[in-house]
Amino acid sequence: MTATLNPAAPHHLPAFITAPGESDILMTVMAVFLIIAVMAVGLLFLRLHTLPERMAHRSHKLQFEIVAVLGLLALFTHMHIFWVAGLLLALIDI
Repeated sequence: MTATLNPAAPHHLPAFITAPGESDILMTVMAVFLIIAVMAVGLLFLRLHTLPERMAHRSHKLQFEIVAVLGLLALFTHMHIFWVAGLLLALIDI
């Protein structure tokens, strides 16, 4: 018994379709891309979130500890007012 090709089927398959038993290259590439993208966005979020603390530390402010605590409160409570208060406090000289 021979397998006949359906006349409506294309004779050339796209490159992302793999044969049975082979590894899926597109899925592997997309999995690596997704992991790198999630790590990059997380790193960007963390760098942006610690901006007031780094600003206060760089300029040797007396209120550095208060800015650091406000940054941690903003990180764990997801209340952005703490981050804004820390940013304003990092910009003011006391």
